[in-house]
Amino acid sequence: MSIITKVDIRLVNIEPEVERTDASQTFVRQETVLATIETADGLRGTGYSYTIGTGGSSVVALLRDHLAATLLGADARAVEALWTKMLYSTRATAFGVVTALAMAALDTALWDLRCLRAGEPLWRLAGGAHSRLPVYDTEGGWLQLPIEELVENAKASKAAGLRGAKFKVGKPSAAEDAERLTAVRAAVGDEWQIMVDANQSMTGAEAIRRARTYEPLDIAWFEEPLPAEDVAGHERLARSTTVPVAVGESIYSVGHFAEYLRRGAAGIVQVDVARVGGITPWLKVAHTAEAFNVRVAPHFLMEIHASLACAVPAGMYVEHIPQLGAITRSALTIEDGCVVPPESPGLGIEWDEDAIADLRVA
Repeated sequence: MSIITKVDIRLVNIEPEVERTDASQTFVRQETVLATIETADGLRGTGYSYTIGTGGSSVVALLRDHLAATLLGADARAVEALWTKMLYSTRATAFGVVTALAMAALDTALWDLRCLRAGEPLWRLAGGAHSRLPVYDTEGGWLQLPIEELVENAKASKAAGLRGAKFKVGKPSAAEDAERLTAVRAAVGDEWQIMVDANQSMTGAEAIRRARTYEPLDIAWFEEPLPAEDVAGHERLARSTTVPVAVGESIYSVGHFAEYLRRGAAGIVQVDVARVGGITPWLKVAHTAEAFNVRVAPHFLMEIHASLACAVPAGMYVEHIPQLGAITRSALTIEDGCVVPPESPGLGIEWDEDAIADLRVA
């Protein structure tokens, strides 16, 4: 029987492996919310979501006090029905980041169960579009790093075979951003991909001005230049520059993505499985992007996005930011600058239960 008998919620704090600062914030810690769902036939599926320093206890409270109970006694195979049930049970707080993060923890656990029951890896059961995808690095491009370190990190990523790297922008002057990027471009050559990320720090006018400084450097994309709610500003920016505009990590619903795509305000979609509410809506966003002939390069969560990006035709890149090493025994396979999605049934993540117990805070 696939009836859900138990839902266990845990909160684990993971310290970042390096200092991570962008134009808007510093990555304090990764609050990792784990949800494990058990069924009457003895299967256990584990999913997760995250915050970068605040709000983890609020996500746990929503799960513990409201959402987990909606699944008890239900058939775990009815993933779409259960996602909708969770949404309706939180209608007064949806759509929003805390609700999306809570729903994502449960939805990814349900997909883990679904794949385990089928004996298939996530990337294949969810579509199986690509056997591998290129990887770009973000861990060496943080805003606080001096130019010399940016250059050395870029050269190291290129030497390791990665296909590109992302660099944080949003220094006080456009000239300073341009100086940093120009130094990197000179070091890695014209063929290697350079992406930039402003983390929602700019006005529309400033983003247009800075995009013009990026065009001669052949930047692969300009990520989150404006606050995510400013669809009109992203639309104006996209029309004013040849640099593709990338958005998605701070968008929490399928409908919001659809509005960006309909208005031509997104050249690359960076949907985040945790922040959009799970695998179920993630796939809807990815296929909507495909319908608009837009590629998908997911934000963060490389351990699960490697499988999801490979599942869909629109998959483009996987972002390299090591995230779960402290609480897992598995590691992604990267060959010739490409990630190879896990072949093991389920999400492909082998959790280290002893490490989770040591780092658990709730």
